[in-house]
Amino acid sequence: MIGQRLAHFRIVEKIGAGGMGEVYKAHDEQLDRDVAIKVLPAGSFRDPAARARLLREARTASKLNHPHICTIHEVGEADGQAYIAMELVEGQPLSARLAGGALPPEQVLRYGLQLADALAHAHQRGIIHRDLKSANVIITPEGRAKVLDFGLAKRLSGEELTEATTQTMDSLTGPGTVVGTLAYMAPEQLRGRPADARSDLWALGVMFYEMAAGERPFQGRTGFELSSAILSQPPPPLPPRPQGAPPAELEAVIERCLEKDPAQRYQRSEEVRAALEAVQSGRAIAPVAPRPFSRRWLLTLGGAAWAIILAVAFALNVGGLRERLLVRTGPLRIQSLALLPLENLSGDPGQEYFADGMTEALITDLARLRGLKRVIARGSVMRYKGTRKPLSEIARELKVDALVTGAVLRGGDRVRITAQLINPATEEQLWADGYERSLRDVLALQSEVARAIADKIRVKLTPQEQSLAASARQVNPEAYQAYLKGRFHWYNPAPQDLETALQYFQLALERDPNLALAYTGIAQTWLARGHLGYIPPREALPKAKAAALKAVQLDDTLVEAHHTLAALAFYFEWNWPAAEEQFQRGIDLNPNYPDLRVVHAAFLAAMGRWQGAREGFEQSLESDPHNSYFRYFFGAQLIRLRRYDEAIAELQKVVTTDPNFRFARSVLSNAFHEKRMYKEALAEASNYFAAVGDNQVVEALARGYAEGGYAAAMRRAAEMLATPSSRTYVLPTTIAAYYARAGQKDRALDWLERAYQERDTILVYLNVTPIWDSLRSDPRFQDLLRRMKFPVK
Repeated sequence: MIGQRLAHFRIVEKIGAGGMGEVYKAHDEQLDRDVAIKVLPAGSFRDPAARARLLREARTASKLNHPHICTIHEVGEADGQAYIAMELVEGQPLSARLAGGALPPEQVLRYGLQLADALAHAHQRGIIHRDLKSANVIITPEGRAKVLDFGLAKRLSGEELTEATTQTMDSLTGPGTVVGTLAYMAPEQLRGRPADARSDLWALGVMFYEMAAGERPFQGRTGFELSSAILSQPPPPLPPRPQGAPPAELEAVIERCLEKDPAQRYQRSEEVRAALEAVQSGRAIAPVAPRPFSRRWLLTLGGAAWAIILAVAFALNVGGLRERLLVRTGPLRIQSLALLPLENLSGDPGQEYFADGMTEALITDLARLRGLKRVIARGSVMRYKGTRKPLSEIARELKVDALVTGAVLRGGDRVRITAQLINPATEEQLWADGYERSLRDVLALQSEVARAIADKIRVKLTPQEQSLAASARQVNPEAYQAYLKGRFHWYNPAPQDLETALQYFQLALERDPNLALAYTGIAQTWLARGHLGYIPPREALPKAKAAALKAVQLDDTLVEAHHTLAALAFYFEWNWPAAEEQFQRGIDLNPNYPDLRVVHAAFLAAMGRWQGAREGFEQSLESDPHNSYFRYFFGAQLIRLRRYDEAIAELQKVVTTDPNFRFARSVLSNAFHEKRMYKEALAEASNYFAAVGDNQVVEALARGYAEGGYAAAMRRAAEMLATPSSRTYVLPTTIAAYYARAGQKDRALDWLERAYQERDTILVYLNVTPIWDSLRSDPRFQDLLRRMKFPVK
């Protein structure tokens, strides 16, 4: 373009290039002055919305008029080419100046004040830089700092952010908007959240550190390592320099700028400027918006009024103040733990399955540790995904001693997990680290993170646990990702999701026929389909068992496989000794696995061993307190114990906290029936069938009630459920129960016999469920009990 004209500008020479385009020196022939012209790449304007936004932001930025901000003169288009004409700033980029090492403290303060003043001017006008870095600051021959590209930084897509975090160190030091930005990105930007003024202040803190130390505060050989350091590591202390160490007060300003939590940083650029002015003049730095109830804030309190306020706050434990003040001086004793959902750092919502899968895998590995009494299960921690609740509040709700937070980033064939151990009483970070491996070694990566957490909480691994951790095999990356996608869908037990899950598990086996986890997924999917009544249990049993046996053959240490074999022996085969054996094997492998514990508790209830059942349900709910399925299960067992009021209270909690959990309404209807609260029983039955979309049964209930009251409504519902139609398969025990509620004993016994032939899973409770009390003396019922070989009471 040299010598060509762009609108009324004549291009003189090329002076630079970057991620936003090429920069030329040009002469403005209208105003007879030299300017810098940034010629934007054609791709910038392919998207009309992006084109409008960029032009709007450039025109807004052109209103900035400050001695330390490069002035934008004009934004326009000519011959299909978009450009930005700006002040031509002579000098050297700050990044080039820092290539020679740290600056003297007086220069750090001088440039720092100028940069803070520039940010204050822009932020007051609602303009955020978003890409502040030393390469975007020019030091003029007169010693003035000039900030370039205010408000013009490109917003990063998830794909670009992933690319940046997977670069090698060589490319991290090269040109480019994305990779050049990573080292200055605030933690919230790495987590995919939008930048605000406090993100600019983080970048300013990085530059302060860079000027004072001659190097950036966060380092890494790869983008993974660098992003992990930014997210989890504190900046190292400033090293002493030959020309004199920076004053401690300056280091305090830098530390405040580099707080991980935006709420703990300076909130406005003016505050940074005031702090730097205090350092320059030798005055003490005034405290700026310290965190409520922090030690720094407490030290500033004085007077009787504050003492009274503190006494009241302490007594009421406002904001967890009592725990904060009564911090243990010794090491925190950790016997219960919750690992909160790992953040997906890719910026791609399509990668949520991977983050959720890593969360589940780490929870499973931690739950194996016998030194921990309780590890909160996936079902309860996933409720806190994306929450803004204070960590102390989450810990109180889950009743745990400590929390683990973290993030996962997958880029190409590499996976990186960062983890932090948090004391929830003070929200103090006790430990943090990052771990990176290839996707093939993801199982070893999970074990490594779990072992590191165990080490930090002083849990000693047994020889068996050490052996399991060391034996992690490599996986086929495509197979493992397909398995994780299957698990992602499996946790939503709707028919279509279970079908999708099964397809992913089968795809995983196509990629790796020896992936034992995929066989467990297939086994659990068929088990769920049969148990929930989506298909006849007789069809589900052989497929579930074949897959579970194959999983155990490949890896006998998978608690999920033994859990499935135990459930099959219990629900489908009615082989009570085999079920007991598999339950015990699973408990030996993972005593904190609540899914196994809750089914074992149901088994004990079916066998009439009520004390063990009650303890098992309570232990499961301690590990997974927000699991609606467990509470529904517990409510059903309370009905079998004839504790109807407790059952109703438990099931009403489920329908209140999780209205979409429709199965609870069906069991709640049973509880109301046993209490002879027939109006409520009818209402909940109608609610259940409406929730599953079976309006024919809803109409049958209403029609029957109008004809002959409650008993007629139950009979009409049973007849409709027994009529072949397009509805999903209905368990025979469901039809038998409605006939029993209608007083139709012979019909109920007919359908119980059919349940026996079809291996209906609910038949395992035949000996203890009160709905069958009116049938117990019948010889046909007694014959059923003998054939199922229930233990004699």
